[in-house]
Amino acid sequence: MNTFGFVLHPLSTDDVARKYPITRRLPSSWVEALLNFLKAQHLSHITGIRSLTGQETDGHFVSCNLSARQLMTYPEERCYRRILEAVKVAEDHGSQVVGLGAHTSVVGDAGVTVAERAKVPITTGNSYTVGTAVSGALEAARRLGHEVRQARAAVLGAGGSIGRACALLLAGEVAQLRLCDQRAERLEAVAAEVQAAGGAQVSTHTDLGEALRPAHIAIAVTSAIEAIVPAEALRPGAVVCDVARPRDVSRQVAEARRDVLVIEGGVVAVPGDVEFGFDFGFPPKTSYACMAETMILALEGRFECYSLGRQIDVGKVRAICTMAEKHGFKLAGFRSFERNVADQQIDRVRRAAEAARRSAAAAS
Repeated sequence: MNTFGFVLHPLSTDDVARKYPITRRLPSSWVEALLNFLKAQHLSHITGIRSLTGQETDGHFVSCNLSARQLMTYPEERCYRRILEAVKVAEDHGSQVVGLGAHTSVVGDAGVTVAERAKVPITTGNSYTVGTAVSGALEAARRLGHEVRQARAAVLGAGGSIGRACALLLAGEVAQLRLCDQRAERLEAVAAEVQAAGGAQVSTHTDLGEALRPAHIAIAVTSAIEAIVPAEALRPGAVVCDVARPRDVSRQVAEARRDVLVIEGGVVAVPGDVEFGFDFGFPPKTSYACMAETMILALEGRFECYSLGRQIDVGKVRAICTMAEKHGFKLAGFRSFERNVADQQIDRVRRAAEAARRSAAAAS
C-alpha cells in the first residue's frame, strides 16, 4: 500500500491545546517559547482512504512545532531545519510523498528548498487548493443568485503563488477581475499574464478596500498573520472564499455582515472510511485540499514533487482536479468558521442582501 505524510503546525497557540490541553492556561508568549524546544513528532496514523477505483492508501500526520507567527518571522534557515525534521519523521514512518500544510508551505521559496534537501518528494498541495477554492467560490455565487459570467471578482494576495493561479482560472469565468496585493511589482506581472490569457477585464489595486467594494466574488489568499478584510468593504451579497490560514476574514466580520457569505476554501470529502486519528478542526471524513492533494498523489503512485514554488502551473491544477474526480474526492459543500453552511443560511444571506440593496436604493 502506498503511504503519504503530511506536516501540520499550530496556526496559533490555541491549536497547541488540541495536543496539550494544559497550555490553555498559559500566555501565548510562554507557549511559543515552549514550542522552540519541542521537536517534530508523529501525531497519528491515517487509515481507511479508499478510491472509487478500489485502490487504498494510508498516511501519517507529523507536527512541525512552530506557530504561524514564528514561521513567518523566524529566519528562513531556522524554519527550514524545523520543517525538514518533520519531513524526516514522516519518511521514517514509510511516507513516499510528503505534503506541507499551512505556513510550512509558504516559508522562503514555498517548498523548493525543502524538496531539494528532503529524501522524499514534497508538495505544498497548492494545486488542488486552487482548484477547489475557485470552483467553490463560483458555485456559492451561483447559489446566491449571481450570474457568474457577468460578475466582478477580486483576488486578495494575487501576487502570490495561489493568488496568481486563482486569477488565471477565474479570468475565463467572470466579466471583471480585480487583483490586489501590497507588492505592486508582482501584481503587475500577474496582471500582464492574466490579460495575455484573455477573458475578464483586469485591474490592479494595492488598496484592499478599493479592490473589494465592487466585487461579487472574492478569494482571499494572503499570507497575513492576522485577519485583514474589513466588514465595510464588502458589498451586499458578496461571496468571500477565505483560503488563507490564519484567516484573512475574521468571525466578527461574518457576524457583522449577515448579507455576506464567508466560506472556507478547499474543504474536501475524502473517499472511503477515513480515520485521521487527530483532531485538526474538520468534521469526520473531510480534509483541507492541500492534504487531499498528497493523498491523491499517493493513490496515483506519483511519487514526485508536484506543487512547489511561487508559480503554480495551471495545467497541474486542472490535472490534479481530474485525478481527484477519478478517485472520488469532491467538495464537501460549504463551511464557514468550522461549521457547515446549510441551505437555509444561504437563503438568509440572499434575503439580507436583497433587503440591503433595497434600503440603499431608497436612501439614494
